[in-house]
Amino acid sequence: MTEQAVDLDERFRTAVAALVARPGRPADQPIAPGGAITGAACLELFEAQATSRHLDLAARRLGSARRGYYSIGSSGHEGNAAVAAALRVTDPALLHYRSGAFFVHRARRVPGLDPIRDVLLGVAAAAADPISGGRHKVFGSAAANVIPQTSTIASHLPRAVGLAFAIDRAARLGVAGPWPADSVVVCSFGDASANHSTAAGAINAAIHTAGQGIAMPILFVCEDNGIGISVPTPPDWIEQAYGSRPGLAYFAADGCAALDALSTANTAARWVRDRRAPAFLRLRTVRLLGHAGSDVETAYRRPAEIAADLARDPVVATARLLIESGVATPACVLDRYADIGRRVATAAELASTEPKLASAAAVIAPIAPARPALVRADALRTEPLPPNEREHAETEDTIAGRGAPQRRNGAAHTEPMTLAQAINETLASLLARDRDLLVFGEDVGRKGGVYGVTKGLQKTFGARRVFDTLLDEQSVLGTALGSALAGFVPIPEIQYLAYLHNAADQIRGEAATLSFFSDGRYRNPMVVRIAGYAYQKGFGGHFHNDNSVAALRDIPGVVLASPARADDAAAMLRTCVSAARVDGRVCLYLEPIALYHTRDLHRPGDDGWLAHPSPVEHAEIGRARVYGDGPDLTLVSFANGVPMSLRAARRLARHGIDARVLDLRWLAPLPVDDLLHHARATGRVLVADETRRGGGVSEAVCAALVDAGFTGHLGRVTSEDSFVPLGPAAATVLLDEDRIEAAALRLLSDATSTRPRRAEARHSPEFDSAGE
Repeated sequence: MTEQAVDLDERFRTAVAALVARPGRPADQPIAPGGAITGAACLELFEAQATSRHLDLAARRLGSARRGYYSIGSSGHEGNAAVAAALRVTDPALLHYRSGAFFVHRARRVPGLDPIRDVLLGVAAAAADPISGGRHKVFGSAAANVIPQTSTIASHLPRAVGLAFAIDRAARLGVAGPWPADSVVVCSFGDASANHSTAAGAINAAIHTAGQGIAMPILFVCEDNGIGISVPTPPDWIEQAYGSRPGLAYFAADGCAALDALSTANTAARWVRDRRAPAFLRLRTVRLLGHAGSDVETAYRRPAEIAADLARDPVVATARLLIESGVATPACVLDRYADIGRRVATAAELASTEPKLASAAAVIAPIAPARPALVRADALRTEPLPPNEREHAETEDTIAGRGAPQRRNGAAHTEPMTLAQAINETLASLLARDRDLLVFGEDVGRKGGVYGVTKGLQKTFGARRVFDTLLDEQSVLGTALGSALAGFVPIPEIQYLAYLHNAADQIRGEAATLSFFSDGRYRNPMVVRIAGYAYQKGFGGHFHNDNSVAALRDIPGVVLASPARADDAAAMLRTCVSAARVDGRVCLYLEPIALYHTRDLHRPGDDGWLAHPSPVEHAEIGRARVYGDGPDLTLVSFANGVPMSLRAARRLARHGIDARVLDLRWLAPLPVDDLLHHARATGRVLVADETRRGGGVSEAVCAALVDAGFTGHLGRVTSEDSFVPLGPAAATVLLDEDRIEAAALRLLSDATSTRPRRAEARHSPEFDSAGE
């Protein structure tokens, strides 16, 4: 144990031993005259605080012995146990990484849970850890309704706001969720985190939502210890920033004074539960033992500052309250403290010997669960889910009524469609079939989307299921994260791909990691629709023509779909929704803006890019689509590159080159089996990639082929490593069919073992239209 930890432990024992016993007071009586808080409540608080303290000390011991792997502690923050005491066990909690005493207090109230063992298994990275399975130390428990969080600064606040919104929305729509309709969501964070744009945006979203008359039962708890690692927070800053916000009730308490903390937390929780509106509780705390085990506070704090924090030790303060009120004697308190210490020490020894995750397969098991047969059954289902039932029968017997025409906001629609029409039709049919779907985003409601993709959906299905959001992508995705926990399959829209980067951590750090940190006990089923890529005519510039997807392709477990035409758009959207519902998958659905309303393929008026989506089509994740069967060359592409490649293939036919076009459709996971099959069929592969050369999709395609042992001729042609400029200059940096044709001719000229056929080349009719 570190010297500072030993000192903290000895200081407690010395301070309590020096106190004088007072006349006894029954524990079931108020601890203060005229008060409502009993001695028993304070004893319970002390138990949680002392347990949390001993867990911190044990974590330091394990770390020093190289048997523990996490040392960020809660010492000095133990007053947050008062917040746990003020709430119900069924209230969902998203906790700060210093909310250890809250977790202990909450878990002690759940039969069968042992917070001591559970926390220490996490510290020891043991596979038996009941929440993360040894993947990370988190405060979490499905039984205690504590949703595990990462250490990413303030990133959990948008999810908490989304959950508070969704609990009421689920009750109003009759969607079964895991929490009572009158629940309060509690979300704790530090004073440094309160300055983060994610926190500011989430709190703003809560206030804004409540201002629209929509229930927002959330209690924000800022555990203000006055310092962020080494950077001080001004003493009055949190109150100045949040103490007088219209629409946000503000409460403040001393987290080092049990009675104040308990009383104020009770008042704040009751206020939120009764009014279904947001409140902010500033809980003043201190930070003891430094930021983490490796932190040397004396390098940046004066001795007087450290001593002042030690003097406010909340565990000592609660012990003093119990003794001076007569509820307990010094000897009794010390005995309790020592007994807790022995139990923690014993549990620490046992936890440190537990087996760890021993294989990559074990580590990644919860990241990307896949049950394709069940996904297919759900995608092809035409009957609605049973009322109030999220988990449908896990058989294919639910498939019925195949062949029924799709309906366009209530009317049968059987004509060939554009990509935008197909997405609209599919959203309408899914909303009509299943009550657990929500569609939302910027301008998706009354306007029907910037490109009309959600037109008519709000009128047909109502503003509770199809609605507009703030112009804040973090809030849009936070709404999805929270509503996914509450029983919905959310379908948020990000208006443009470039706008997603403002909020990418909500996908990367929150949505994608939840199943990992909870060993699959919590999931984030969602389908994020994103309008993206370039090639818009007469409307452009970088922010409306972003062609970079590199930041999305490397997120473990995330499905990245990218349809090119109407029938695939419908089938893939249906598959994504079912993968979200059945397997809890996070699906990003990239829609090529320039193809939204495209009708023609080769010449004006040919309607070659229209298609007939079927309500019973299903596109399996990780399966490609091929156009033609040419033996000379495989053109591999996706999104806008598919029609460009089809046009290039027609040009190549004039040179005697018979090519096939492979539409990847899925950018993650890549359709490696189909890719390899069609690559080997021709022995020559050209990847036509509309994204950038550096970090583009073609890098992954080429690597997949090389890894699989492909020995044929391989090349790629891409857009430039550039942002997309405005106007005609865009054509200078973007992939086009001229570049594809030229690259194909170069590739085949280098392939000296096979000479292309010339005038006698067979023309493939697949390139006259968009047939398969």
